[in-house]
Amino acid sequence: MSRLKRLKKIRLHREGTHTLWGGLLLLLAINSALYFGIENKIPFYCIATVSLIVYGIMVNFFRCPIRLFEQDTEKVVVAPADGKVVVIEEVDENEYFHDRRLMISIFMSLVNVHANWYPVDGVVKKVWHQNGRFMKAWLPKASTDNERSAVIIETPEGVEVMARQIAGAMARRIVTYAEPGEECFIDEHMGFIKFGSRVDVYLPLGTEVMVKMGQLTTGNQTVIAKLK
Repeated sequence: MSRLKRLKKIRLHREGTHTLWGGLLLLLAINSALYFGIENKIPFYCIATVSLIVYGIMVNFFRCPIRLFEQDTEKVVVAPADGKVVVIEEVDENEYFHDRRLMISIFMSLVNVHANWYPVDGVVKKVWHQNGRFMKAWLPKASTDNERSAVIIETPEGVEVMARQIAGAMARRIVTYAEPGEECFIDEHMGFIKFGSRVDVYLPLGTEVMVKMGQLTTGNQTVIAKLK
């Protein structure tokens, strides 16, 4: 498979354009009203400080780092997201594989970048979205009960891998860019989840795990597993 990269050289993710502009205008309006509407400037300084902190968190959330995986990608599985490993276990996967799979889950907190990368090189075989609940993303039942999107990728070696984007208590929108039949590469964005969530990766049993519970991951950089 070709190693051509379709990189989008942007610093802030396009999913945040409306949110960031809307938030900026709202905060400017609130602070302007306080500054010109009251003589005592102490409340203005307090609100202005809080506004800067809140907007800084929003900008950090929608950051879109330009990352290249500099190693050989053959049989390599990389972290699809920035966050922390919260699950490494064998589970019954009953939506597509209908067998036992190794699941590695990465939880993204509010301060993490929320862009999602493809975990492997390959061809997208299937994509689907499932409506569901909005429980806290780190709970075990979140994988099967929460709103979610799943992407099935077949690697050049013929191994099928599932990447599942899962909504959380604050996540109300999952965006998936993958389309069935298209080639995908580790350096590309698979999607985006707004405001706190997690990504599960389902791998064949016997896959070598390269991370441990609680380990922090960097999307498109941390090797989480190696396929047989």
